[in-house]
Amino acid sequence: MVFITGALVTLPKLGVRADFSNFWEVATAKIWNGVAEAGQEKFGFLHVMFFAWFCNLAMHIGLSDMALFRYARKWTYGFYSAFGMYSGHFLAWICSGIMVAAIGREMHPGKMAFEALGLAGAAAVMLAGWTTANPTLYRAGLALQTVTGWPRWKITLIAGLVTSILSCFPLFFMKLLDYVAIYGLVLMPVGAVVFAEHWLFPRLGIPRYLAERRKKVFNWKVLLVWAGSLIFAFLLPIHLYFRWLPGYLFALAFYVLLNLSEKRSIEAEERTDVN
Repeated sequence: MVFITGALVTLPKLGVRADFSNFWEVATAKIWNGVAEAGQEKFGFLHVMFFAWFCNLAMHIGLSDMALFRYARKWTYGFYSAFGMYSGHFLAWICSGIMVAAIGREMHPGKMAFEALGLAGAAAVMLAGWTTANPTLYRAGLALQTVTGWPRWKITLIAGLVTSILSCFPLFFMKLLDYVAIYGLVLMPVGAVVFAEHWLFPRLGIPRYLAERRKKVFNWKVLLVWAGSLIFAFLLPIHLYFRWLPGYLFALAFYVLLNLSEKRSIEAEERTDVN
């Protein structure tokens, strides 16, 4: 609501009349005019569409949100991700574009929000960053706790402090788009592995969860798929934002191929057990 309000109160600064009669004229001339600023990369519609997937790639395609959804009592709770993404991200980005245009197209989130709504705008940007980071820090805490054995609150606090300090430097927050894209790519193959195990293996007659069944602490096939998919994705001669889709399909196919022989091995094990 703060982002929407900020965009509405900013429109008069751009010359939009109270009756919105010239809104589209101003929007195409001053806001979404298709002209990239100096030092900025020009994005077309496909860039925006694929990045809209990419910004949530780690959560949805990479299945990182499963760390939170494991507490869900119904499968339909997964729809809340879509509600948040469409109403939250899309509206927030549209409104941000309006506010950025009003401050001379300078990519400065704090200044953008403060110029529009004062302290309320600055607080909204801080809270938006904090609430967005919360589930990621929680997942990071779970992962690091597994490795270190430290209490979850302590490892999450450390990860949060390190992230907070790094986020103060332009070197990091001005490269956020590329960082999010690479972050999503890194997690994408693991999501493909989980999807293949859960949905594809039963339909192909491949036994599921063999690493757990055989009490293995290391699954070399998953490592091979993860590394191979990333190499494949980064070698593709296309824009970074477009690489996740062929990389995801590659990871699915690769993992299935690596496990096709397991059907025969399990049948042999079962015959041995019977004998």
